Amino acid sequence: MSWVTRTIRNVWKLGIRDSVYQLATLGDTKVGVLVGVDSYGNKYYQNYDEELPLRNRWVIYKNFYGDAGEIEPGWHSWMSYATDNVPNSSVIPNTGYHKWGKNIGYNPTQTRGAYRPYNTVRPKIAAWEPKVAERA
Repeated sequence: MSWVTRTIRNVWKLGIRDSVYQLATLGDTKVGVLVGVDSYGNKYYQNYDEELPLRNRWVIYKNFYGDAGEIEPGWHSWMSYATDNVPNSSVIPNTGYHKWGKNIGYNPTQTRGAYRPYNTVRPKIAAWEPKVAERA
């Protein structure tokens, strides 16, 4: 029953609106210190006191349907515990992230914006077209 008291305590600290938003997006209520905000508007939090180990850092995405592809490389390394240094907005890690051109900020797979290569090869299988004989 500790999750009930923990959730009630977090609702008391966060407020009803933020608690309902966290339950809808994270599936849990969490209270922590705002560590930083990235260029997309995502907010990064941390709480070492009440959370379990390796579950004490989390992100609240700017969009309701957030995607892990919207996390910048510096924040991704902080979120995955590769580093304890909070990324500075003026220092972009040298990962080659921004050098290939436009950074779209989300994963367009299964949307109209997904990449589809141009195909010049004839299809090997032709679609079946029924031929109806006219009645006499």
